[in-house]
Amino acid sequence: MRSTITALTLATTMLSAALPALATPPKDAPALLPVEHVAALTGAMPTGVTVAPSGRIFLNYPQWGDKSPFAVAELKDGKVSPYPDTAFNQADTAHADQHLISVQSVVADGANRLWILDTGAPGFAAPIPGGAKLVAVDLATDQVVRTIVLGDETVLPTTYLNDVRFDLRQGSAGVAYITDSSVKGPGGLIVVDLATGKALRRLSGHPTTMPDPGFKPTVEGKVLMSRPKGQTPSPWLVATDGIAISADGATLYYCALSSRHFYAVPTALLRDPSVTDATIAAAIRDLGPKAPSDGLAEDDKGRLYAGDYEHGTIRRFEDVVPSGGKGKAGAHWQTIAKDPAILWPDTLSVGTDGYLYFTANQLYRQAGFNEGVDKRRQPYELLRIRIDAGPVLLK
Repeated sequence: MRSTITALTLATTMLSAALPALATPPKDAPALLPVEHVAALTGAMPTGVTVAPSGRIFLNYPQWGDKSPFAVAELKDGKVSPYPDTAFNQADTAHADQHLISVQSVVADGANRLWILDTGAPGFAAPIPGGAKLVAVDLATDQVVRTIVLGDETVLPTTYLNDVRFDLRQGSAGVAYITDSSVKGPGGLIVVDLATGKALRRLSGHPTTMPDPGFKPTVEGKVLMSRPKGQTPSPWLVATDGIAISADGATLYYCALSSRHFYAVPTALLRDPSVTDATIAAAIRDLGPKAPSDGLAEDDKGRLYAGDYEHGTIRRFEDVVPSGGKGKAGAHWQTIAKDPAILWPDTLSVGTDGYLYFTANQLYRQAGFNEGVDKRRQPYELLRIRIDAGPVLLK
């Protein structure tokens, strides 16, 4: 694996005036960590990445207009190939439950499986019947071993499944927590019993799962808006996106992509079908201001990670408040890495090798944000930083 380390300086860690409480690093802030190059990625733009406990690396490619020939790929020796095979990656809308349609996230669990979260919604359209699903691939055999199709009781016509976390200790086969990052309807959380496939939709349209009102991020000196060719620019507002789970499995963290806040909620309440949304809402902790991010990650030391897509940095958060407790926690974000290569840090994944991996995919340079002009410059990047911690594998 080729690795190059780029120069970093503390002077570049300043945040914008939109986050005054976080603008000046504290005197005890850690030195910035070197950013290492893992792979250059050409072709379609990737979003998600996951590193299995064995060290295998997987990427995914939603159908956003790049016409990717596959939805999920394994990275080997710097090259990507369809995973688990080519046939499964051939979108077939007539048999959407048996093929990958448009994958937004891949996550490896502690039972040697790769979970694929298929939106079933190419180009953010309404999900194709049978297309919105969770698919498990046994990494020992590279065979699909489980498919859970999500029904219309949880997947709305506006739903866009975004990211997922697992706790395999719950129930007889575990539970999955999924974010709905709708751009047209309510955001929310979806909780799936992996044994039965039954799902609950939680906090649908709740303020914490929706974009911040008036949200206007600035990337490379330009306000990020939807700017289709020949049309009037409009705010790009994306609901619940990032998700992370605490090392003990008791707390779920989440945030909207179009937001400067993030939240924590007890997982026990989310899982219990007898608990109302009102009760869940009363238990939510607002963890205060954060830089806007496209994704969250967690490590086994109880820390959270997020990209800052406005400033090209990676930030770390330590939730010092015990699960279920109350108190101020938002001041504990620290910038740990900054580099010119971090152009829209998307999905993050912690590997057992002590590294935090993440994609940098220049999402904001797509034609839809730039009056029809695609300003992305290939290759895209898979990067990593050494955090000396491991993944949270609740098994």
